[in-house]
Amino acid sequence: MKRNRLAVARFWYEGNAFSPAPAGMPEFEQYEWMAGPQVLELMRGTAHELGAVAAFADTHPDWEVVVLRCAAALPAGPIDDAVFERYIDEVRQSLVSGQQEGGWDAVYLSLHGAAITTTRETPELDIARMVRALLPQTPIGASFDLHGNLPPEWADVLDYASAYRTHPHIDMAETAGRVLEALLRIASGELSTRKVLLNERIVLPSINMRTAAGPMRLLEEAARNAAAGAVLDVSVFGGFPYSDTAYTGASVFAMSDATRDPSGAEAAAAAGKVMARIRESADEFRMQLPNAKEALAAALADARPGLIAITDSGDNPLSGGGADTPELFRALVAARPMVPALFASFADPDVAQAAATAGIGRSMDLTLGGRHGAQFGEGVPVRAAIERVTDGEFRNTGPMMTGVTRSCGKSVLLRLEDLPNVRVIVTERVTPADDPAFYALHGVDPAQLRILCVKAKNHFRAAFADRCIDIIDCDAPGPACQDLAKLPFRHTHIQA
Repeated sequence: MKRNRLAVARFWYEGNAFSPAPAGMPEFEQYEWMAGPQVLELMRGTAHELGAVAAFADTHPDWEVVVLRCAAALPAGPIDDAVFERYIDEVRQSLVSGQQEGGWDAVYLSLHGAAITTTRETPELDIARMVRALLPQTPIGASFDLHGNLPPEWADVLDYASAYRTHPHIDMAETAGRVLEALLRIASGELSTRKVLLNERIVLPSINMRTAAGPMRLLEEAARNAAAGAVLDVSVFGGFPYSDTAYTGASVFAMSDATRDPSGAEAAAAAGKVMARIRESADEFRMQLPNAKEALAAALADARPGLIAITDSGDNPLSGGGADTPELFRALVAARPMVPALFASFADPDVAQAAATAGIGRSMDLTLGGRHGAQFGEGVPVRAAIERVTDGEFRNTGPMMTGVTRSCGKSVLLRLEDLPNVRVIVTERVTPADDPAFYALHGVDPAQLRILCVKAKNHFRAAFADRCIDIIDCDAPGPACQDLAKLPFRHTHIQA
């Protein structure tokens, strides 16, 4: 008996138009550039979209799952067009070959929704359009990050879509699973869909998009309530302002069962209801944050015992930061803390290599931060002793991307000689410091710290909200700063 065939491709990237960090082939190869059956072996059991694909393959033996090119990189600047052209050409050729070898019964795309390249504002939509042109009758489904910037044309090319419902994103696998199960129904003829996508280009600051509380939680609740009757799924996208595209902003993607909603009126009504809630709540997303100096002063004045984290969201690696801006580190040095403090982290391959070569116990004069230029501040000169050197390999303990292996390249733990309470992690590659395994790699127990200054934003809270007595978000200069008026937007209207 002939097995059904599912093609899987992934292009997961969040582009920051203001980031100094590059997004070329090395960045993709270092993070995720893989294809073939080994992908399922590698990702099986992880809290990841591809973990859900592996689970689908294991539980549906009547389906042959063919993993085409899967590509991802940490958020950074616009992707080099050559990387994107290489990717889309390879996926096109694989689909054509597969069509000749037996055809495709469904296609699943794992996407982000906020990718940009040097010349393309919606490269992921270009991928989906290419697939649709090749396979006009084949069901196509996609999962998205809730920070996607989605133009209405997505409703024309997909049969099903769903976005993460949590931020921090701890439901990546569940989101992929919803799409895969819908594709099963569509491929069998049990389901056809009507889709409506609304985007009014309302720009919402992402710092206040956590789904545990606040305005984003209420929007998610509204979306779940709107998915009733013939309406199968309503996804809310908060958008990612730093992409700076024509359709940067919040959107709603609703889909319904075409048998019960042949005109798509119920899907349109559901999308309209949630979009109205976005308009009503937009001002609730906007908030004021302390600067770096104020945040440190508040942390040091807190008399309660326990760990206090200060997040530098303006240089968050998961928002396109290069782990290079110095303002929070400068404030930490100036505060001269008398309690155990850690700064996590700077990405500087030259410093990491030089310190690793010098070896544990040696001291060096260094400049930390500002290696990409002084647009966000001058680097800070220090003298530091080398306490630890690592190969940079670790496996996330979660709850976000649990089980996924990561590498920060060669990395070192430094102690400032004139401030012995202050230690600093420097990595070869830009790396989020939001998983406990990152700290364990460097021999650091966060429970033994009083102050943790970290280049991070909301995802940090997934693992550390329960480990900290307080998390203070600060707004320091950087490519993902909270005050959007400080960035040179060209395509997006920013409310003053």
